[in-house]
Amino acid sequence: MKQHLQHPVFKTIAHVATQQQVQAYAIGGFVRDIFLNRPSKDIDIVVVGNGIDFAEAVGKKLNVKVSVFKSFGTAMLKYQDVEVEFVGARKESYRAQSRKPLVENGTLEDDQKRRDFTINALAIALTGNEYGELIDPFGGMADMENKLIRTPLNPEETFSDDPLRMMRAIRFASQLNFIIDDVAVEAIKLNKERIKIVSQERITDELNKIILSPQPSIGFKYLLDTGLLHIIFPQMAALHGVDVVNGRGHKDNFYHTLQVLDNISATTTDLWLRWSAILHDIAKPATKRFEPGHGWTFHGHEDKGARWVPKLFGQLKLPLNEKMKFVQKLVQLHMRPIVLTQEIVTDSAVRRLLFEAGDDIESLMLLCKADITTKNEYKIKKYRQNFELVQQKLKDVEERDKVRNWQPPVTGNDIMIIFGLKEGREVGIIKSKIREAILEGEIPNTYEAAMQFTIQKGEELGLKVVANTK
Repeated sequence: MKQHLQHPVFKTIAHVATQQQVQAYAIGGFVRDIFLNRPSKDIDIVVVGNGIDFAEAVGKKLNVKVSVFKSFGTAMLKYQDVEVEFVGARKESYRAQSRKPLVENGTLEDDQKRRDFTINALAIALTGNEYGELIDPFGGMADMENKLIRTPLNPEETFSDDPLRMMRAIRFASQLNFIIDDVAVEAIKLNKERIKIVSQERITDELNKIILSPQPSIGFKYLLDTGLLHIIFPQMAALHGVDVVNGRGHKDNFYHTLQVLDNISATTTDLWLRWSAILHDIAKPATKRFEPGHGWTFHGHEDKGARWVPKLFGQLKLPLNEKMKFVQKLVQLHMRPIVLTQEIVTDSAVRRLLFEAGDDIESLMLLCKADITTKNEYKIKKYRQNFELVQQKLKDVEERDKVRNWQPPVTGNDIMIIFGLKEGREVGIIKSKIREAILEGEIPNTYEAAMQFTIQKGEELGLKVVANTK
């Protein structure tokens, strides 16, 4: 293990531990990540003694500032390229309605027992003859080899004490492609209601980490199977299941959504693009209808879903800013490119899509490609060929007509000056006609053509030109 302790901060910690005659250990994620071959710049140090005093002594030796968090009993310093957090070894007990433990001093074993999972309870000694020795009382190494998430103590007690650990178990399984121990899964099912004492912000933070994992479906399947999803995100849980009428069913929209999410996660790490995949069909349960002679329909699910996005973001404590508007736009437009692939692609349809999507057109096309989840090889080939056609058409029309983020060549202010009008109905009518004429290709997207068209439409409304804008 000593080869992993080459950073100079470890020698200083060992030196201070010898001076103070206390034991110090690297513990948790830093140790775990050594064996997972993941680089880590965050080091947790547990001291069998006063963690804050120890941190201040180390900071003095290194000549760096130490930040102290007395209410948490922790201290932190930054040295070169690492961030080191110090805490005294603790044992904890919990009250039923709180995640905040009652803390008292303890041994290293007490501290390892309070850790969430065996893979996070690994420690490396940093003092005396034990320097560099791995301490693994709960079989964390074997669990890493077996790709298993397991708790050091009884999982029912672990999850009841701190319900956020249920989300963390699922997050680690999703990030590392591990499986959760069967006993732990059952404990999550039994304790799922206790997630309600955890703040929404903490839940959503774990949810976002699941979404950003390489294959997010792993985490969402656990969330569904344990019943947590029904509590933290019931609208997504409602996608699960298949209704059958007269022998006709529809695809399970939950598993379809997970496939779309995994598909898009293979192409982007953008959290909000991944959220658009999660929410693209969120309103299908609310719009599901069975039409005799036709089958199942979900008419208008994209419109309803887009209207739901602000409420869902508020519910989940996600940002209600341009990130939300981006997701809302993609949910609203996600059917449009797919429709274009199924019919003759007209310039006007492409112009409208470019106009409405603006700079998000590439993200929209990524989402739509990810939305192809059919197992039929012929259909996949056909859709992909059609998507290539649509993308080429988008490129051609954009180069020629410049309608992405389009602004009308003749503005409302121009119209008021030309006809001597105040703001009102006629201005709106003429602006709308200019937009439609350009998007339909009736006139070119130029000032001269739009001005001539404006005068013509104004005269049709009985207006007279009283001034020229240029």
